[in-house]
Amino acid sequence: MATVYERYNLHTTPEKLFIEACDEGADAVLAIDRLSNEMTFTVKKEVPPSAVTRPVCGVMGTIRLVAGMYLIVITKKRNVGSLLGHAVWKMVEFEIIAYKKTLLHLTEAQSQENKTLLSMVSSVLATDGFYFCTDYDLTHTLQRLANTSPDFQEMSLLERADQRFVWNGNLLRELAAQPELHKFALPVVHGFVVMKPCRINGKIFEWVLISRRSCFRAGVRYYIRGIDSEGHAANCVETEQIVLYEGAQASFVQTRGSMPFFWSQRPNLKYKPKPLISKTANHMDGFKRHFDSQFLIYGKQTILNLVNQKGSEKPLEQAFAKMVSGADKEMIHYIAFDFHKECSRMRWHRLQLLVDAVAEKQEEYGYFMVNGEGKTLAQQTGTFRSNCMDCLDRTNVIQSLLARCSLQSQLQRLGVLNVGQKVEEQAQFERIYRNAWADNADACAVQYAGTGALKTDFTRTGKRTQMGLLMDGVNSMVRYYKNNLSDGFRQDSIDLFLGNFAVDESGGPTPLRVQKDWKFLTLPIIMLVAFSMCIASLLLAGDTWSDTLAYAAIWGGAGLLTAAVIMFYGTDFVDAPKLVHKEKMD
Repeated sequence: MATVYERYNLHTTPEKLFIEACDEGADAVLAIDRLSNEMTFTVKKEVPPSAVTRPVCGVMGTIRLVAGMYLIVITKKRNVGSLLGHAVWKMVEFEIIAYKKTLLHLTEAQSQENKTLLSMVSSVLATDGFYFCTDYDLTHTLQRLANTSPDFQEMSLLERADQRFVWNGNLLRELAAQPELHKFALPVVHGFVVMKPCRINGKIFEWVLISRRSCFRAGVRYYIRGIDSEGHAANCVETEQIVLYEGAQASFVQTRGSMPFFWSQRPNLKYKPKPLISKTANHMDGFKRHFDSQFLIYGKQTILNLVNQKGSEKPLEQAFAKMVSGADKEMIHYIAFDFHKECSRMRWHRLQLLVDAVAEKQEEYGYFMVNGEGKTLAQQTGTFRSNCMDCLDRTNVIQSLLARCSLQSQLQRLGVLNVGQKVEEQAQFERIYRNAWADNADACAVQYAGTGALKTDFTRTGKRTQMGLLMDGVNSMVRYYKNNLSDGFRQDSIDLFLGNFAVDESGGPTPLRVQKDWKFLTLPIIMLVAFSMCIASLLLAGDTWSDTLAYAAIWGGAGLLTAAVIMFYGTDFVDAPKLVHKEKMD
């Protein structure tokens, strides 16, 4: 069985870093030369007694910044449960350790750049939702793991992992190049994992929800949309619902991802930027690449497009529908469901229309199931691929409803539910189920949009509430601020972490040194001064009201004019990414 070491000690000397495997019977040590950057395999007796020693939980990998190489280790973890007898852990704390002992070899500008790049790496690692397992492959679904060859079983965890979901794949490149070090290479997934022991009719079963976020075309809400030239979709997430009962296993998989053609929606200070479809890209080529990959991995596809069928979202729906019309009808089924229109005025019961519309397809696709003796009883032959604009709020609501339909069938077949019982009528389990799916929505939303999800009051309670609407308003405003004023930094951080941008070994300047245009600083100051003077004119009244209003009108007009100029040049004022060239982001 493929494993990596579970427990480690980190020994530090001025010349080397030693990572000692502390598992029972292990004598392996990973040695890193702090001068040459060389990684070698050695044994415990080679560790100097003078080394400073402390325990660590795992090796995330290494990364090059301006100051040189850095080692990233997990220093604290939390157990989230056990999957088929294998402990699953969540990263809680980390440390980034420099190979170089000082920064004296850097210029002041280089030192500042290095500090910024370090904060970028830290910001990604500090994002909630990194999970790992030392003796189980978290990157694959139960069905994929059940359909593997003996050669696959002999591979290391790093070699056999689904590279779409190994978020530290770039950090592990040096370890990957040396097979003797693979037991130190810990694949880490990003997303959401929850495991709950549940009871229905006195029967105890394990209910698991795993969302795996793809590291291909990864990024933040407005800067990463559509697909890339390889057909990888933005915000692509594979969500697997698992039931374990008396040795039997059941799994139901769904996916989400941005509409798979070339479109963008760059922030420009407007509340909702207009999405733009590329006029030059070969959409059908990208579309075909995307779905060829989906067919290979998941089988048949039912697309649930939840965007608005009017306004700025309408052209996107029309473009998607047109491309599907030219695709293989046997493999792709397309349903456009205007979520906001159908559920307007709190008519959330109308979501059942969509559930009923896909019921036949859901029965056809089925789910994966293995009995207690290990015999495969059913295979899932297709998946539902859901999307809205962000593939967050609307998407998660629909996925939770479809997952419940699958769960109803699975629990009946396993003998947990009696004939005539419905899973939504099991009050205690329903609370667990709803809250877990709402937590999943929040996790995916924080990772992509920077805030918790919208509409989670419906997922948690089964109905829309006034408090839920208020919280959606708050989250929407926070999203507006982050998407316009801090997401460039977040996007750069992800690109650096995943290796989409690599620091030049020669120590040349990075794109971080690019300075903002004069408008960026000057116009906001003018606007602030003008509005301040307008307020002062009203508070400190002149000799007559006509004088007061005249001064207020002049300063107010100047403020509004400046604000209009800022909105006109909106793309110059947002926090845009600096590290990756524009063509890589289109």
